[in-house]
Amino acid sequence: MVRWRFLKKLSWQPCGSILTTNDAEPLSVVDNLPAVAASDSPDSVLVADQAGSWAAAYVHLPFCARVCPYCDFAVVAGRDDLIERYVSAVATEIQREEDWRSLGSVYVGGGTPSRVPPALIGDLIRVLDDRFGIEAGAEVSLEANPEDWTHSVAAQLAAQGIERVSFGSQSFDQTVLHQLGRRHGPEQIGSAVTSARTAGFRSVNLDLIFGTPGETIRSWSDTLNRAITLEPDHVSCYALTVEPGTELGRAVAAGAPAPDPDLQADFYELACERLAAAGLVRYEVSNWARPGHTVRYNLAVWARGEYLAFGMGAHRFRGDTRSHNRRHLDGYLESIEEGVSPIAGSEVIEGWAAEVERVFLGIRRVAGVVAGQAGAALMNGDEGDRLAAAGVIDSVGDRLVVKRPLLTDHVARALLALAPPEC
Repeated sequence: MVRWRFLKKLSWQPCGSILTTNDAEPLSVVDNLPAVAASDSPDSVLVADQAGSWAAAYVHLPFCARVCPYCDFAVVAGRDDLIERYVSAVATEIQREEDWRSLGSVYVGGGTPSRVPPALIGDLIRVLDDRFGIEAGAEVSLEANPEDWTHSVAAQLAAQGIERVSFGSQSFDQTVLHQLGRRHGPEQIGSAVTSARTAGFRSVNLDLIFGTPGETIRSWSDTLNRAITLEPDHVSCYALTVEPGTELGRAVAAGAPAPDPDLQADFYELACERLAAAGLVRYEVSNWARPGHTVRYNLAVWARGEYLAFGMGAHRFRGDTRSHNRRHLDGYLESIEEGVSPIAGSEVIEGWAAEVERVFLGIRRVAGVVAGQAGAALMNGDEGDRLAAAGVIDSVGDRLVVKRPLLTDHVARALLALAPPEC
């Protein structure tokens, strides 16, 4: 029996030349970031609910050496000649954004941000700071691939204000890495972590993918053990998902083996066991952290907080409106350079839809979410009765909590199926 649906990485981006040099002034900051104590447990209600007040920004850098066969993000390969032009366009988009609050979190994702020269990334951080302000103690995070990461790159990025790095490690099994189209080997992951520590990065995350066809429980167990040995501050584990339009999606449609969801469930449960034993606390379906190392940007998204986003294909939520940019590189650059908005679509989320979305996002967290009208409607309905009787959901004080994370997607579908209350 299939016990769960794929739980995948949150992809709402849970993204005239202004280029400067390495001699740019250091970041200015304001000292009003809501405090999260280093001792606070990652799964605490306080941390989960406080995140809704944080202001966050996402910057999308789409450049890759190659497009991985499973990837359905807005990325490009073989276009590195446009990196400087693209960074200039993103900086222009930031400068055109309407006034907002100062930022408690900046997340630079992709794509492969570590392919972009550190000085250019620093330029974008300074433009964000000039435009909105970056708060004292703010999280400034960057995604990287192990093969791009050297002692020099690490030191340069640290000098630009990056203090958290997330490595796309995926596996410590060379065969699995090859199947996933990854260019690094297992040994490069450890070297990258060592370089990040030496350069003074405050927090290091390892992204792992489980359930590649042919991967065994022994292989996944070894990957978990080797990841834990590196003593990461944060670990994210995602099930390999087959997306239409990807190389993997086409291969599966043509008859190639697809991931086995029951086997993936076994892998997930093993991850929960091993990571907990290593002192990492699960605070969201696919994320584990040590105290003080939760991801502020993702927490803000799951709390239905507001966030800005800049770059090709980037998604934002401001006020009551979600919007997304043009997904193709040439179209994005054309819009910015012609002085028109790169936004390709938007939707106002209000009323019952906003209430359902609040609960839909919040149930991803171990701390759950204040039930409110939508949570109560679920709990008081027939499907809620069945889920509660099966131990899938529970009412803890005023909160709706998913007790069996493998079935989070089932709970989410039940929420989306709720009829709006009668007027």
